[in-house]
Amino acid sequence: MAELDNEQIIDKTINLFKVLSDRTRLSIVLLIKEKEMNVSEISKALNMEQSAVSHQLSVLRSARLVKSRREKRSVFYSPDDQHVYDILNQVTNHVLEDNCEAK
Repeated sequence: MAELDNEQIIDKTINLFKVLSDRTRLSIVLLIKEKEMNVSEISKALNMEQSAVSHQLSVLRSARLVKSRREKRSVFYSPDDQHVYDILNQVTNHVLEDNCEAK
C-alpha cells in the first residue's frame, strides 16, 4: 500500500468533509447508522424521490461511507465502517457542548 503525502491526505480529508456537508447525504448516513435500510425505506424516511436518494447513495458509496448488500431484488445500505461515525459523534458532541455554553 502506497503511503500518502500531506497534500494527498489534505485533499482526501477535504473531499470527505465535502461529501458529508450535504444535508441529504448526512441525513442518509445518520439514518443507516441505526439500521440497514433499502432505497425505498430511506426515500420514505426523508420524503424524497427514490432516484434522488439513489444518486446520493452512489456518492456515499464512492466515498466509502456506505456499503451495499443485495437481497433478492432489494439493495440494503449500511455504514462502511465505524470511523466516520466516530467523527460524527465527536462533531455532534462539540455542537452540543457549544450550544450548552451559549445558554
